[in-house]
Amino acid sequence: MTGSGLILIDKPDGMTSHDVVARVRRAAGTRKVGHAGTLDPMATGLLIVGVNSSTRLLTFIVGADKEYLATIRLGAASTTDDAEGELLEAASPAALAAITAEDIAAGISRLTGEIEQVPSSVSAIKVDGKRAYARVRAGETVELKPRAVTVSEFELLGTRRSETAIDLDVRVVCSSGTYIRSLARDLGAGLGGGSGLGGPGVGEGLHGPGVGGHLTALRRTRVGAFSVHDAHDLATLDAQAALIPAVDAASRLFERLDLTEQQAIDLTHGRRIHIADREGPGGEPVAAVAPSGALVGLIEFRGKEARTLVNFPTEEAVAPTDGTA
Repeated sequence: MTGSGLILIDKPDGMTSHDVVARVRRAAGTRKVGHAGTLDPMATGLLIVGVNSSTRLLTFIVGADKEYLATIRLGAASTTDDAEGELLEAASPAALAAITAEDIAAGISRLTGEIEQVPSSVSAIKVDGKRAYARVRAGETVELKPRAVTVSEFELLGTRRSETAIDLDVRVVCSSGTYIRSLARDLGAGLGGGSGLGGPGVGEGLHGPGVGGHLTALRRTRVGAFSVHDAHDLATLDAQAALIPAVDAASRLFERLDLTEQQAIDLTHGRRIHIADREGPGGEPVAAVAPSGALVGLIEFRGKEARTLVNFPTEEAVAPTDGTA
């Protein structure tokens, strides 16, 4: 059976994140598999999967910043803010032709930084205990509240024009909880027919001002410290070979503390440890590693004392890949 660790998957188009988890369960020979951060079926790219006790790491990965490559089509909004939905009224060729490169740059600028964003009504956000997309499919009208997100980079990589659409290839680096579909919607709403951006009209309706916009392609290229360049093809997955051992994964995510034998024993038994030369504030998890190279757990410092946040069972330990033992 596969040990404990993370597997980076390059999710193909057309599969749900749940489909990926099911495939990894079969490949790894365990039911204890989860993922960090859902990708829509139309999206491709990095999906981080936790195996066995390393599912405990996923909580800390979900909140990491993310990078995407996407294509935004200006010229029509859709019922889902992406290409899988029903297209709404199309903009006229004249309206599209009137949009300049400077207009697009200004629209992107207004959606960069700390912004208030209304998530798509077909998102996985829960409304009174039920997913928003499930309520929409049941015929309900769902209105989600704006929430603060950070778009640290919104870069235009290329522009392709036709009479009926303007396709924008973009790169986005953003905080957890940012919807790229919503950026596409709001960019289209703010071009060619009204401000639409940053004002009360944002997200009020799919028939908002402007020429309309929706997402036609999305690829997640990075989550925190992990890149899609290191991800594996699901069709040829060797779960054991692809596994990033828990100690290596945690050491990439957090500061690493190498323990003495006694410190490892104390933490394993739920006791606090004291580090005399520890300096600086606590608050961030620290990966605590035994002399054997196994991940004992994640700990949190308060001054010079540390307590366990998450323990890892020693029987699932996999030898680290950096040659330590």
